[in-house]
Amino acid sequence: MRRVRGRSALAIEAKGEGETRRVRFLRGLFPRGDAHDRQSIANRVRMAVDALPMLLLANLMVAAGLWLIRWPAIGSGGSWMILAPLLGVSAAGGMVRLLALRSRAGWGSPERMHFVVALFGLVQGLGWSAWMLGAAADMASPQWPLAAIAYSALLVITTLVFAPVPTAALALWLTLSITVVAALGQWVAGLMLLPLLGIAAIALGGISERSYVASRRWLTNATAALKASVLLSEFEESGRGWFWETDDRGLISYISPQIPAVFGRTVEELLGTPMTGLVLHESGDGTGTGDGERTLGFHLATRLAFSEIAVRAALGDDVRWWSLSGRPAFDEYGNFLGFRGSGTDLTEMRRSEAEVKRLASYDPLTGLPNRIMMRRTLDESMRDVAGRPKKVALFLLDLDRFKTVNDTLGHPVGDALLRQVAERLQRVVHNDGQVGRLGGDEFKVVLPGIVERTRLTQLAQAIIQEVSKPYLVEGSHVSIGASIGVALAPDDGAAADALIRNADLALYAAKADGKGVHRFYQPEMHASAKDRRLLEMDLRKVMNDGGLHLVYQPVVDAQSEATVCFEALVRWNHPTRGPVSPADFIPVAEEIGLIPQIGEWVLRTACLEAVNWPDGVRVAVNISPIQFANPALPGIVMSALAAAQLPAHRLELEITEGVFLNDDAATDTMFARLKAIGVRFALDDFGTGYSSLGYLKKAPFNKIKIDQSFVRGAAVPGNRNAAIIRAIVALADSLGMETTAEGAETPDELALIRSLGCSHIQGYIFGRPMPSDEARARVAGSTKFAMPGLLVTRDPRVAVLRTATIRSARGTESGRVRNLSRSGAMLECGICFRDGDLVQIDFGDGHWIAAAVRWADEERFGVAFDEPIEIEQLTPQKMARSAAG
Repeated sequence: MRRVRGRSALAIEAKGEGETRRVRFLRGLFPRGDAHDRQSIANRVRMAVDALPMLLLANLMVAAGLWLIRWPAIGSGGSWMILAPLLGVSAAGGMVRLLALRSRAGWGSPERMHFVVALFGLVQGLGWSAWMLGAAADMASPQWPLAAIAYSALLVITTLVFAPVPTAALALWLTLSITVVAALGQWVAGLMLLPLLGIAAIALGGISERSYVASRRWLTNATAALKASVLLSEFEESGRGWFWETDDRGLISYISPQIPAVFGRTVEELLGTPMTGLVLHESGDGTGTGDGERTLGFHLATRLAFSEIAVRAALGDDVRWWSLSGRPAFDEYGNFLGFRGSGTDLTEMRRSEAEVKRLASYDPLTGLPNRIMMRRTLDESMRDVAGRPKKVALFLLDLDRFKTVNDTLGHPVGDALLRQVAERLQRVVHNDGQVGRLGGDEFKVVLPGIVERTRLTQLAQAIIQEVSKPYLVEGSHVSIGASIGVALAPDDGAAADALIRNADLALYAAKADGKGVHRFYQPEMHASAKDRRLLEMDLRKVMNDGGLHLVYQPVVDAQSEATVCFEALVRWNHPTRGPVSPADFIPVAEEIGLIPQIGEWVLRTACLEAVNWPDGVRVAVNISPIQFANPALPGIVMSALAAAQLPAHRLELEITEGVFLNDDAATDTMFARLKAIGVRFALDDFGTGYSSLGYLKKAPFNKIKIDQSFVRGAAVPGNRNAAIIRAIVALADSLGMETTAEGAETPDELALIRSLGCSHIQGYIFGRPMPSDEARARVAGSTKFAMPGLLVTRDPRVAVLRTATIRSARGTESGRVRNLSRSGAMLECGICFRDGDLVQIDFGDGHWIAAAVRWADEERFGVAFDEPIEIEQLTPQKMARSAAG
């Protein structure tokens, strides 16, 4: 039911009927009310005033007819009896018109104009009364029928004109009634006429009052309808929704304009077409076209209300989704008229939902499947539909040196690098499996049905080779590597969690073996992983426990053999493990973020020790790329020098080529700030990095250190290392830099280095790393060092880095091979061997080789094989294939 201010209109009417039934006609005759009633009164007055010219014209015609009937002499009393009422009525009518115009301009209220029109009705009645005083004489005239017709017509016209204002009509009729009774002298008729006039007044007043109520209702409804229309129009224009209506046959009878525009048609073209033609039919194959025409047609046919059903618009390839709601409409007799409803566009919401689902399963940076999606892929690959296990290989891949790139070049470059890595991985794996990113620099590859180790080895090597190729990222040349751990299902794990854990152990083994390699899971890796976790925990506490200490390896002048510098090297004496190799704990420190803390401690400790040496002896401290990228490094250096009272020129900072990954203004600024302090720079491990030589022309290096991999074996005839050393020395000389050859161990190598022009030498031939007191004693006495007994140049060695098994009387221990030749090898392990110990070594191919320990230095030792071996059969590639098999 329609409601007005919270109550139904019928209730309002019933209340008015019950309370004011006796005075209703008075409200109709003398209206008062709110703004709606005043508007209705004004409309009634306007209708009456607008008809006044016709009424005045009718008065003129009646006056003319009376003149013809009576034909009075001009100026006589009879002529004035006709003219005076006509002039009076015309003047009054003109005044009413004038007042009405002024009222529309803002003068006078509608109630006042209602009263003015009522007065005009009284004037009209008085004028007629004057004309009717001569009616008795008119009846004798042969034109009396004409006068009667004129009177009757005027009475009808006047009544119609005054119908909107019933008070004016009553004033007219009351005046005429009194005049007629007085003219005829029938007072009894007058007494009968008065009740009739009262009844007429009550009837007209009641009808007028009801019309005011109806007008009020109409105005209320019209205002509400106008507001609703405006709101609906604004809603449609905003594009947030639209409206539709159908007839009883389901044909469109109304639709918002934006829907035809979507189809490229007009509203008129869609009117009369089926509503179901706007949506696609629901697919039976479940391709996801929504509820579609089938569901919409069902609701329309069954005349059931529906709400927010999702349908796809029939737009061909253009995907657009709507949400439709509708209710059946019936008339007051229960006849079905059709449906009325609304619709909203779900396209953006559907796209957002699809994007949310995509983001939940895919990495937003690279577009690869994320951890959740890859876990689902692995679960599905390990079991068939019947739940039986299937064969699958899992690669866990970790990028080498990525953290350095991220720390030095910044996260935007790191993100761009990850995107390029993802593209390369997809290109190599192609259709063999699924590549995903787990987060950070970790990737996963699931290879369903591929468990042949030869094929997996080839794929792993291809991935490492492809990922290790140089990158160009935002103008910077970047080189990284990759390590891969491989686990096979069901052999290495029947459940996904177990397979992932074992592949992770294999990845740790690959990183421990020098990175840039792949390793298959082996059961003994559990013990290695546990040992690594314990090592990590111990390393976190070592700074507080004071377990680290420094040793100092001398650097001598190549000609005078005087000690000119000591390189500070960090060592760790574990309370239960004993000496822990830097090759073991430094990578762990890098991973857990302890390098800046350890590096600062080394710097401060070395400076405090260097003040105990003669002024001509410098101290060299290694600075990692992570430390170099720290803007606070110059302040740390100045603080260390000040605390030790050490002159800046006696501190030499050894920097690797890794700092030039970020070859930008920040690198140049750091060099300038450190150089301003007065410290020296040495380029460490020259020739083994992955940067260009362009930095040498602007970086303020004082010294180039030739890596030991070029020095060892350089004296062997046919070895090309000598040519490389000669080229480096020539480069350094042309740039005004000193050169230090690292790793010199034999007189042959020493002689060669001197002949090639190296200015300084560092190696075991002049001293191993020594404690601080030994270093003090060395520089306190003679600066010339007595070389050990005659050493010979050994067979050419191959630098390798892989796991080997060492068996001796002390037990069986896993170790690492550092270099290898036909006659011997250098290894590291947790057992501290002594010179002369007998051992057996398995390099990974299952064959045991007998050997004897010839020298030992903490965890590192050298062995001589009982019989020479064919080194070609034990190359790293051969051993890797043997391990894979």
